[in-house]
Amino acid sequence: MKRSEVNQYIREFREELDKISFKIPPFCDIKASDWAKLGHEYDEIRERMLGWDITDFGSGDFEKVGLQLVTMRNGKIGDPNSKTYAEKIMLVRDGQVTPMHFHWNKMEDIINRGGADLAVQVYMADENEGLSDEPVPVTMDGITKYYPAGSIVKVKPGESITMQRYLYHSFWGDGGTAIVGEVSMVNDDANDNRFYEPCGRFSAIDEDEAPEYLLCNEYPAAE
Repeated sequence: MKRSEVNQYIREFREELDKISFKIPPFCDIKASDWAKLGHEYDEIRERMLGWDITDFGSGDFEKVGLQLVTMRNGKIGDPNSKTYAEKIMLVRDGQVTPMHFHWNKMEDIINRGGADLAVQVYMADENEGLSDEPVPVTMDGITKYYPAGSIVKVKPGESITMQRYLYHSFWGDGGTAIVGEVSMVNDDANDNRFYEPCGRFSAIDEDEAPEYLLCNEYPAAE
């Protein structure tokens, strides 16, 4: 991805959040050029990868395969004094796919905060971490129903869907852009994502212009 594209996607993300009056934390306003000046009091943001996250999952085609998100809070695996939860807000474009994946440890609720419907395709993992043909138990806002493997479940604004461990899921905006929240156990992108087809989590950036904001995997260490 080009840095100019990342900058533009962040501006568009802000505009979409403003439409539903969704406010994000102040650290999202820190300019890229200011991070090198910030001390250890900002280490939780650095270490837990809070902030802007724009990825094409290594596809090279962000409009078709990609996701925009802000991690607003997160704990740290192995730290008994850290938060035990995480929260994100995501922008999911019309037809833009987040690849099929599950988590070994994290359970999460994916919440449609506004905009278009969110389409979610679901499978359970089999014993070899492939796609099972068994029915999938899907819980939406406390109500559990069974769906055939590979079903596409529509999550309308205000609704949520629970992703249990080993539940493969892929999602995209259905007929428009959806603003999607995530409330979960601690998020660990380095060790807890099982993609059905191998892909990259963070994109390589072509620095064709200066960054306006740093992405969550780009913060410099405090001096």
